[in-house]
Amino acid sequence: MRCPYCASFDTQVKDSRPAEDSACIRRRRICPTCGGRFTTFERVQLREIIVVKKSGRRAPFDRDKLVRSVEIALRKRPVEPERVERMISGIVRQLESLGEAEVESQQIGELIIEGLRTLDAVAYVRFASVYRDFREARDFNVLIDELEGVGDPETNNADDL
Repeated sequence: MRCPYCASFDTQVKDSRPAEDSACIRRRRICPTCGGRFTTFERVQLREIIVVKKSGRRAPFDRDKLVRSVEIALRKRPVEPERVERMISGIVRQLESLGEAEVESQQIGELIIEGLRTLDAVAYVRFASVYRDFREARDFNVLIDELEGVGDPETNNADDL
């Protein structure tokens, strides 16, 4: 592992332990060249996933990009980091278990929306407003009406989401 401070390839692992409900391994490392200390995380990757964008362009799936977009939606919201990590790990597992080498970006967006819906209503509305490209204020009203109708089977229609 390359040192983030001096770019030396000679780093040493000082401590390893399970993290995120044993879904990954957290490693504390030290660089003997500069003395810098840093943490790395090691995760299992079942298969390489390619994301097909709306434009048709293909890009490798980037878990960190998923994390950043969820963090933006959750900014200044009182949600425990463990719950967020469980949601993100669940989304990644769902994508890997599809058995498909390519996944459309819309499918990933819908998984995020569903995860945020159960996690935090404000984050759900924030993410959905960007993902669904809201143009007018009434678009928010429709989304909030959907959100408020979640518990009522008469008003909740999954096809509308």
